[in-house]
Amino acid sequence: MKRITKLAGSAVFFSLTMLAMPASAAKLGVTMSAFDDNFLTVLRNNMKTYAGTQKGVDIQFEDAQNDVGRQLSQVQNFIAQKVDAIIVNVVDTDATPKITKLAQSAGIPLVYVNRMPADKTLPAKVAFVGSNEAESGTVQMKEVCRLMKGKGNIVVMMGDLANQAARQRTKDVEEVIAKAPCNGIKIVEKQTAKWSRTDGRDLMMNWLSAGLQFDAVVSNNDEMALGAIQALKSAKRLDKTIVAGVDATQDALTAMKNGELKVTVFQNAAGQGKGAVDTALKLSRGEKLPSMIWVPFELVTPANLKNYQSRN
Repeated sequence: MKRITKLAGSAVFFSLTMLAMPASAAKLGVTMSAFDDNFLTVLRNNMKTYAGTQKGVDIQFEDAQNDVGRQLSQVQNFIAQKVDAIIVNVVDTDATPKITKLAQSAGIPLVYVNRMPADKTLPAKVAFVGSNEAESGTVQMKEVCRLMKGKGNIVVMMGDLANQAARQRTKDVEEVIAKAPCNGIKIVEKQTAKWSRTDGRDLMMNWLSAGLQFDAVVSNNDEMALGAIQALKSAKRLDKTIVAGVDATQDALTAMKNGELKVTVFQNAAGQGKGAVDTALKLSRGEKLPSMIWVPFELVTPANLKNYQSRN
C-alpha cells in the first residue's frame, strides 16, 4: 500500500512539473543572410523582441555574411545543437532545396523568412513567411507610371540577382510597362547594385558620366535608391528625376519627408519577424500551418508618409 502511495505521489509530482513548464518553451536558431543590411536589421530586431515576449523561448542569431557555405554550416550547427526550429533568411534562394533537405532529414521544423525559397513545393514542417514579391515591384511601378503620366525613360537598379526578390521585382516593373496605360515608358538601362547604397551611388555616377537620359530611377530596394539620390544631388539632377524604392526603411522615409524619394513600398519587417517566430513555435509544437504565410506590401507616398514613420 505504501508503494502505491509513493508511486501516486510521484505521478502527481511529474504532472505538476509538466504543468509548470512553459507551453512555448523552445530553442530557435536563426541564420540571417547579413547583419549589416538596414531592412534585415529591423527584421532581426523584431524577431528578437517578439521572442523575448514569449515565455521560455531562447533565440540564437548567426550572421551568414552573404556567404552560402557559411549559412549551410550554420544550419548544420543548429541541427547538431538539436534546436526546436530553424529560421532562415537565405543568402541565395537557389540554395534552399539543400537547406530544406538538411532540416527534413533531421526532423527539425524550418521557416524561411523574407526571401522566398526556390523549392517547387515545401514539405511538411517547412513554411515561408514574407511578402509576395509579385506585388512589390507592381505597386511601385504603377505609382511611378502615374507620376510620369505613362511615358518617358527609366533606369532600373536591380538587387543581387542570386536573390529571387531582385528577379521578381524587376519582372514586375517590366510587366507593368508592357501594357497600357504605362506602355509609353521605356527602360533605357538596368544593372545590379547588389542591394547596396554605395553600389547604387556608384552605378548612378557611371550612368550620369555616360550621359544617360532618364526621367525616373526604379530601384529594387531603398538602399540603392538612396545611393542614387546621393549621386543625383551631386550632379544637380535630383529635382528633375523621380526616385522610387522598396522597403520603407527609416532612412528612406526621411528622404521622402525631405522631398528626395517619391515612392517606396512598405514591407512589414515587424509582421514578418513576429510571423516567423510564431510559425517556428507552432511547427515545433506539431501544429499544421499553410506553407505560405503572406504579409502584404503597402504603397507609401508623401501623401500617406505619416502613417508609416514609426512602423519599421
